[in-house]
Amino acid sequence: MKRRSLPVAAALTATAALLLTACGSGDDKSSSNDKIAGAEQSTATPTKSAEPSASAAETNPDGVDVSLPKDMNLVFDWTKPTNKNEAAAMDDAANFLRAIYRGVDKRTAKDAALATYATGGGLHYGEVQINEWIKGGWTATGTRRHYQATTRSAANGNSVEVAFCSDASKFYGKEVKTGKVLKTEPSLKDFGYYKIIMVKFPTGTGLWQASKVFVETGAEKCR
Repeated sequence: MKRRSLPVAAALTATAALLLTACGSGDDKSSSNDKIAGAEQSTATPTKSAEPSASAAETNPDGVDVSLPKDMNLVFDWTKPTNKNEAAAMDDAANFLRAIYRGVDKRTAKDAALATYATGGGLHYGEVQINEWIKGGWTATGTRRHYQATTRSAANGNSVEVAFCSDASKFYGKEVKTGKVLKTEPSLKDFGYYKIIMVKFPTGTGLWQASKVFVETGAEKCR
């Protein structure tokens, strides 16, 4: 497979907070023996192989579509590591987030992109987030920035922890029926710290899937 560089009103606020809520079992603290908490081998079969896109509005020509509408901008302001597996896992962690918001835009948790970039607890996390937006009658608009990314590999080379900050202070809910943008005052709740456990798909295609998602809400260290 070819690869290249690359959550208003009170109810809406609750949904935004849900997007910064850990989904999956276990503690989000790293263990002292360098094992990655929640790491597991992927067994789900992706719909297609996928190539990470350079921007949130771009379609992968040789794989799964992770394109987003022009007013839904996910920015990944990070530097990829030199380690090949960690760089690929970081790319596909970004595609996992794109897949979630593509599902929000398309009003479905069954889009091929999510099935490609997520498995196990990561797939459950993505489905819950998308369905909450759908249930509320909202889509999203604005810019969501991701930064200060780090990676850490498991000893067996089959899983990578991708950790990063997110800033949703300029990312808003929008009513699907009316198009009304539901803005709120900026607060600490806009900032989250993510740890996503990416697992290597066993076929050797270079695909990595989110298997666990841990999130610290109101992350002061990210502001």
